[in-house]
Parts: sequence; structure tokens; C-alpha cells
Amino acid sequence: MPLNPTVHDRRAGVTPPGEAGGFRLALLDRGADVLQPAAPLRGFDVYVVGFHCVKGEPAAQMEAHHYCKVVNAEVLQCVLFDGNTADANLIGIEYIVSERLYESLPEGERASWHPHNHEVFSGELVAPGLPITVETELMGHLVNSYGKTWHTWHSTPMGAQPADDLPLGDPMLMWSFNREGEVDSALQADRNESMGTPPEPRKESRAKHLPEAHPQHGVGAMRGAFTGTTPTPGVVDADDGRP
Repeated sequence: MPLNPTVHDRRAGVTPPGEAGGFRLALLDRGADVLQPAAPLRGFDVYVVGFHCVKGEPAAQMEAHHYCKVVNAEVLQCVLFDGNTADANLIGIEYIVSERLYESLPEGERASWHPHNHEVFSGELVAPGLPITVETELMGHLVNSYGKTWHTWHSTPMGAQPADDLPLGDPMLMWSFNREGEVDSALQADRNESMGTPPEPRKESRAKHLPEAHPQHGVGAMRGAFTGTTPTPGVVDADDGRP
């Protein structure tokens, strides 16, 4: 396994309409990139790619490229894009917290936070460019964690819904997948084939973290919305004890 595997490009879903120039001519070409500080964006260097669906809408699925800042051992802040190239569109945000911090949230707030164990143990969440062994250690820190994700732009097709050229409508609360077979097989295959991220070696490597997995809340939130699925090892609903 090479120390620095290739990170394959994933182009933006759409190119927004509009004329060239404008902001760039007024700012970047006149030195704003040197004169204006970019401190809040420094440190967003943890790169992972996964899949989301709109909570309550199982067919509305989308690939999401996360660029995350490690705030501390229990909090990550992520900005989400539809690709990893210079023209990628900003599509949302995700906050990630530890199990301990999740349990400190008000009861009503918890319904907005999705569990992550399936994303880890299924191999669906990947860290392109990292050797499998290093990626496995990164994913170990996400075991039992929760995320709160809002998407603001359908910049790639979501099921039968076509892509929007611009951000339209209200932000959408997104959810995680929690059983094998919930992610659209074509969506997953396209990402894996294009980016060289097969799930099987990841499942095998990440199995070392299975003893650390706890039942999580929200695993069964969309259980009845999918058919033909199978349980994922390490993924159990804390509310009813079911996978």
C-alpha cells in the first residue's frame, strides 16, 4: 500500500449560472487574497466522503465531501461540498460530537443528530488519500459519534429529483444510513469506482473497532423506509435493541 495513495477527482454537480469576473475582479485580482485573513478556514484538513439522505425521504440521497476541522477530542466542524476540485459547490455543514456530548443534549434536540456506526463499519465513509491502516485509526475516533447535518443545495441529482442550478428552498436535515442496502447501489458504485474506495477491505480493517461499538439512538429512525436491507455488524438501536 503506497504511503500517499492518489486522491481521485470528483467534479462539481453543476456549474452555477452567471457571468465571469465580478467578485473575483474586485477582490482576488486586487490582492484581497493577501490582505484579508482566512483564519477561520484554516485547519479544515480532515477530508472524508460519505452519503446522506434527507431525513424522512429515503430516495433523496447525495454524495457529500466533508472538509473538517478538529476543534477538540469530541467536536469536529465540517463544511460540505459536492466534489473535491476547485469548482466544487458548497452544499452544507455538519457538526460531529462524541457520544458523551450527544447524551448531554436536550431530549428534543437529539432527534436532529444521526448515528455514525454504520458509516464506519460498512465502509461507506472513506478518507481518500489515506492508507487503509491510517484511515482505520481515523474511523475509530468516529465510532459511537453523532452528526447534525444540513444541506442547502441539491447540486447533484437526488434519486428522481434533478440537480438545482442554484440553492433553492429551505435547508434540509440529512440523515445517515444504518443498514446494508439503504444507499442506492448505483450511487455507491459510482463513488467507489471513480475514487478507488472499495468497501470490503475497509470493513475488514475496521472490524478491530467492533468491540468499542455501543447501541446508538436514531438507528431505527428510518428503518421502515427501506426494503431488502440487512444488518450491519456493530449497529444496534439504543431505543429498541434492534439492528
